[in-house]
Amino acid sequence: MQKSPAPRANWATRFGFILAAAGSAIGLGNIWKFPYIAGQHGGGAFVLVYLACITLVGIPIMMAELAIGRQGQRDAVGSFVALEGPGSPWCLVGWGSVIAAFILLSFYAVVAGWSFDYLLKAASGGLRNRSPGEIEALFDQLVASPGRVIFWQALFLTANVAIVLGGIRTGIERWSKILMPALFALLLLLFIQGMRSDGGGQALAFLFRPDFSRLTPRALLDALGHAFFTLSLGAGVMITYASYLEPEADIRALSLRIAVLDTVVALVAALTIFSVAFSANLEAGAGPGLVFKTLPILLLRLPFGSLLALLFFLLLAFAALSSSISMLEVVVAYLIDEKGWSRRLATILVGFAVFLLGLPSALSFSLWQDVRPFFGHTFFEAFDALVSSWLLPLAGLFVALYVGWFWGSKRPNKTLPGGSLQGGLSAGWQLLLRFVAPAAVILILLNQLGLLPSG
Repeated sequence: MQKSPAPRANWATRFGFILAAAGSAIGLGNIWKFPYIAGQHGGGAFVLVYLACITLVGIPIMMAELAIGRQGQRDAVGSFVALEGPGSPWCLVGWGSVIAAFILLSFYAVVAGWSFDYLLKAASGGLRNRSPGEIEALFDQLVASPGRVIFWQALFLTANVAIVLGGIRTGIERWSKILMPALFALLLLLFIQGMRSDGGGQALAFLFRPDFSRLTPRALLDALGHAFFTLSLGAGVMITYASYLEPEADIRALSLRIAVLDTVVALVAALTIFSVAFSANLEAGAGPGLVFKTLPILLLRLPFGSLLALLFFLLLAFAALSSSISMLEVVVAYLIDEKGWSRRLATILVGFAVFLLGLPSALSFSLWQDVRPFFGHTFFEAFDALVSSWLLPLAGLFVALYVGWFWGSKRPNKTLPGGSLQGGLSAGWQLLLRFVAPAAVILILLNQLGLLPSG
């Protein structure tokens, strides 16, 4: 007979949960990736497709993950055990999510560490009085220095460990109530400054005036893929966070609020970056190097440029931290719930293990840049591809299939989403979860296999 789990902590307020879950979703993908992929695919039409993907795919799968965690009241693995029994093959979905979170955090910490380095540069005046060529060279110098990259990786993970050690209420929730309002305030300040620049009107037109001639099959797939990943789906985060909710929590309302916050931040960040880029006559689709190589140059040209650069990299650091603490909590919660470890032991050991696993990724840009043991890919590229292209989509696919077909056939609909989700909306949610969301995720997987057109 399985031992009953110890009483779980829970969120002090629903607002605290929303901020923590939104913080998990709002990460480097919103501030760094979304602007450049929206720019590469023409802006307005891509945004419409992205919003449709959030609505039809992202929110239904998020609701499913929240339902599993809320009902299971345990970690990503333990929730499936509680709902289906310890021998159920559905537990493999939880295992895949925990493994994905562990690997994801290992290389995410490397990139997040870059934002810490740039934050120090901006605060100490290291970006001032430099030519554009010198500023662009700073990034290449950073990633080519293994000692600096590892130092910032370690410091970033130490900050994660310090927050998660505090537990749900005094750690994650308390810091989410600090980080997220600060993130919103910083983004608003930068947004206002951007809209006042010469490129503000052009940025609005670019992002909200659709040009459907710019849409390609690649744009559709990128919109679908980013909508899935931006909501922290497939990594066990929403299952774990929802396990600290009370059983009667309204999953529909919570999902919508999280998705709206995440989407608004992505759009405002894109408008901010595009306005700065357009004011300097730069193409919107400048690519991944825009944030670390080009944007500092552009910000420093604006009034109060040094302050704006400092605020931007502070924003980037806050976004990375609010997202990464959720990944660490996924693994820590598993060890606490299923193995009976103390939070202190689990958090410190997982943090150290993540650091060790991340070392090959940290060295992939310098000492080990020519070490490519995974079909010609570096460690960083291989870990990214494994998690982003396979583990997360597969977990999301099986969550949709589980709640849409298996769990839904065993339990009345009212036990899944919450008391306020009834009638036609419940039927619509089930329809999306059973057919639309799985089909969309299968498209992502087929694209990774190279079986879809790339034009």
